[in-house]
Amino acid sequence: MSTEHKILLVDDEEDILEFLSYNLKKEGYKVYTALNGEEGLEVAKKELPNLILLDVMMPGIDGIEVCREIRGIPGLKDVLIAFLSARSEDYSHIAGFDAGADDYINKPIKPRVLLSRIKALLRRGQPVKDSIPEDLGGIRIDRESYLVHKEGQEISLPRKEFELLSLLASKPGKVFAREDILNKVWGGEVVVGDRTIDVHIRKLREKLGEDYIKTVKGVGYKFEF
Repeated sequence: MSTEHKILLVDDEEDILEFLSYNLKKEGYKVYTALNGEEGLEVAKKELPNLILLDVMMPGIDGIEVCREIRGIPGLKDVLIAFLSARSEDYSHIAGFDAGADDYINKPIKPRVLLSRIKALLRRGQPVKDSIPEDLGGIRIDRESYLVHKEGQEISLPRKEFELLSLLASKPGKVFAREDILNKVWGGEVVVGDRTIDVHIRKLREKLGEDYIKTVKGVGYKFEF
């Protein structure tokens, strides 16, 4: 199978890089590698990959900080980022999503399972298509630039925060169930389930204020203005 997708692997263990690189290249992906966070940032800026698989624990700049820095680079803010880590604690997952990651994959993982997860990630890297009303109570959502404007101020959001907001704002007042949100924004294949939504909702509230996104206990979320 041949693909146009470029994947960057960032891990401080050379044997892991070689193993992953070998399996991904067999699938037709263009693969780049980096042994630390600083090198990973430089390769990402130069090659503009479609997906970055990022280790959490690395010397120097760790994976969490690398993810945060990548999300602040205009040409990379929409790149898919998945952490690949042996750390399986909930707080580590939350820290990863809080930094702007799209997925969190626990090591060890079998090559076929990893390839399936990568394909799912690349498939789900498409924005929500529902139309959005122009008048949202002082908020305007610009799909072309992935920017949100609130009362004249420009707010830049990571890909999944933007897609989650776009989904909720597409039908103000409608309650979106958690399962529906996961399927439409994450493709139904996230690692930590509802926690993922909660982290992204919290980040949106921090940036937009508490008034727009309402929690409907036991069901999901809705956008109101």
